[in-house]
Amino acid sequence: MREQIDFSDCSPILGRAYNGANGKKIAIRYGNVQYMLKFPPSGAAKPTELSYTNSCISEYIGSNIYNFLGIKAQQTILGTFQVGAKKKIVCACRDFTADGKRFFDFCSMKNTILESDSGGSGTELEDILDTIEKQQYLPPEELTEHFWNMFVIDAFLGNFDRHNGNWGFLFDDITGKAAIAPVFDCGSCLLPQADERIMEDVLTNKKELHARVFQFPTSAIKLNGRKINYYDFLVTGAYKDCNASVGRIVPRIDMKQIAKFIEEVPYITERQKEFYRSYLQARFDLILKPAFDQIGFCAGGRL
Repeated sequence: MREQIDFSDCSPILGRAYNGANGKKIAIRYGNVQYMLKFPPSGAAKPTELSYTNSCISEYIGSNIYNFLGIKAQQTILGTFQVGAKKKIVCACRDFTADGKRFFDFCSMKNTILESDSGGSGTELEDILDTIEKQQYLPPEELTEHFWNMFVIDAFLGNFDRHNGNWGFLFDDITGKAAIAPVFDCGSCLLPQADERIMEDVLTNKKELHARVFQFPTSAIKLNGRKINYYDFLVTGAYKDCNASVGRIVPRIDMKQIAKFIEEVPYITERQKEFYRSYLQARFDLILKPAFDQIGFCAGGRL
């Protein structure tokens, strides 16, 4: 098990604040590095204590899996923080704007396309791809590849909330250059609201497992007004750039490496570890591998 860290005594950074709907966030300095400390959402709408902490666990596991697969994501550390009489599990996310670069989300980029009738927050797939083609901040082919890489990995992780506000690019005012920002906000992966009962159902009932693989969660991105079903979309193979990302990402997935990593995640029970391992294995076997096979790839590369 990895070292357990208590962030309660870390120095807060005044004049730094973060928005976002899911949970409170503060800026701290840990090991002379600036982090955004993410707290689990309030329990008002979530009745189990376990569900309060799962988004932070999802954030940590999801970000690390992105990095395992060669797609740069923010560095994350799991720890605890004392809030009154309660110690909460939190996720420290390294602040990738601490060096002065400015972050612009895709929503902002989308709003620069004046001839588009779609607003920045609209997640219709064709509008997103149109924006990627017409924007002038990054080479379209680079941004296209990044978008589809995220889509494929989010399909693996079961992310239901990759909207236009939680990915984008960094801009350096000194050099005038832009670069893709590290992937962040993975707290909506891996069924973050699942409590022990749901985990048990998924582990012991194939119907419950399949419902959470084939039916939901869906992507936040829409096709013809409906949220995309990951399985249906990927096995159809209708988008060549998406197929190319399937061909890049799937061979990189080492389930033994991921299982070993999950085994070392602190603060969670053995049953939770079993759930995360089994759920990811199922999404790999039932979504990504069929998509990989369907579109004409083999284990050694493209046919």
